[in-house]
Amino acid sequence: MELSLIQKEILITLITLYHRKSVAIKGEEIAELLKRNPGTVRNQMQALKALGLVEGVPGPKGGYTPSSSAYNELNLLDYEKGTDVPLQVNGVYSSSVNVAEIDFTTLCHPDLCHAVIRLIGSVKNFNIGDDIALGPTPVNKLLVKGEVYGKDEVNRSLLISISEMISLPKKQISHYMSSPVHTMDRKDTFRDAIALFSRHHIHGAPVMEGELLAGIVTLSDIAHGLNRGDNINTPVEKIMTKEVVIAPPDINLFEVIGRFKKEEIGRIIIVEEDKPIGILTQSDILKVFPSP
Repeated sequence: MELSLIQKEILITLITLYHRKSVAIKGEEIAELLKRNPGTVRNQMQALKALGLVEGVPGPKGGYTPSSSAYNELNLLDYEKGTDVPLQVNGVYSSSVNVAEIDFTTLCHPDLCHAVIRLIGSVKNFNIGDDIALGPTPVNKLLVKGEVYGKDEVNRSLLISISEMISLPKKQISHYMSSPVHTMDRKDTFRDAIALFSRHHIHGAPVMEGELLAGIVTLSDIAHGLNRGDNINTPVEKIMTKEVVIAPPDINLFEVIGRFKKEEIGRIIIVEEDKPIGILTQSDILKVFPSP
């Protein structure tokens, strides 16, 4: 069957919203996203129902759901099994679209890097000059940022000029952490800490109370302590940070990278069965990314 452009827009928006929310979608919701008259959307829904592409759900929480034929009609047979690839427009996540495909059109050009981004959803609300950020993609954890310089409403595609692109590391943090961990007792002194840091070429260490993690002390902490009048024999418990940021060894590195900036820290203690087994620092993360 041959659908009109507006029918394709409505159907693809319905599928996108239904995929995100897993509930019947009201016509007013679709009309608002597409900036269409709600009456127009309702009329087109009746036509799509007659074609067997849309099913109506009655009741106060009712609306419309796509039929299996709708996926087939729009060549989206794998979409129900797919994973959402989020898209930000000018810093705001878009709930009405999902990224289906990225085609790099000028990958080998010495000065330009352009791509065509095909969407599940309508491109009607995108404007030339919009800042775009998409990802991470499910397999390679690819993040892409750029600016819209064109769009193709028929093929639901955005043309973007890429300004930044990165693939986040996927291995567990146990592959990147420094181990074994050199720890201190909370009664150890500044002198002990400086000696430990110098001996092992480190800048911080977990502080223990018996077998329990009590805090963390860094070279900066000691410098601040000495600057405010503490002496070389002051116990590290006086200047240690008690709120320690920890993580298990089996989560992926990309899941914790953002915590360094968010929590303004330089290191995360990797803990297994309540015992520190490694440290992940900002320097460890920088080593992951290849030098240009």
